[in-house]
Amino acid sequence: MQDAPNRPYHHGDLRRAVIETALDMLREEKGWQFTLREVARRAGVSHAAPYKHFPDKAALLAELAMIGFDRLRESLSAAKPKAAKTLRDEITPVAHAFVAFGTDNPALYRLMFSAGEEKAAGMHLNERALAVFDVALEILRRGQAAGSIRKRPIEGQAAAWWGLIHGMTMLAIDGLLVPEKVGSAPLDAALSTLVEGLGNPAT
Repeated sequence: MQDAPNRPYHHGDLRRAVIETALDMLREEKGWQFTLREVARRAGVSHAAPYKHFPDKAALLAELAMIGFDRLRESLSAAKPKAAKTLRDEITPVAHAFVAFGTDNPALYRLMFSAGEEKAAGMHLNERALAVFDVALEILRRGQAAGSIRKRPIEGQAAAWWGLIHGMTMLAIDGLLVPEKVGSAPLDAALSTLVEGLGNPAT
């Protein structure tokens, strides 16, 4: 890949320039095999410049992942309906926004959930990553309070939701949700099963 023209930046914008350049490279190269030296060259800064804000490549990748979680949370929050009549009506647009984020940003999404990167588990306990999980917890808590969702440990219900949506997202990214195998609307079908499992049979 050819280097992009040097980007002018002010002293206070060095960190942002490095991050934006790395995000561009992540998207274009569909992976994070690049080096900090390559990021610096592409950003038009000295080879040592990125180290002023990131001690190593792992630190930069961790920040890119956090930005991904920030953007995913924003997408999910924007998708939440203001007045949903049923649990299905509330969950469906949020789930579709989740999968759309992954398919629109496949390399970033893979980085966010890469078990191969150091401290991956700890990264997912960061408040910025937990904020994504909180979107599901909020919907579930509200459903339990309203009596539309079974009174079960909410973390387990959220894990079931997360497992389903994350799995569907990865399958969509890899192009494996083929109609011949899973039907024409696999996400909606899977969500129907999830909602039926979460629903309170007494309501």
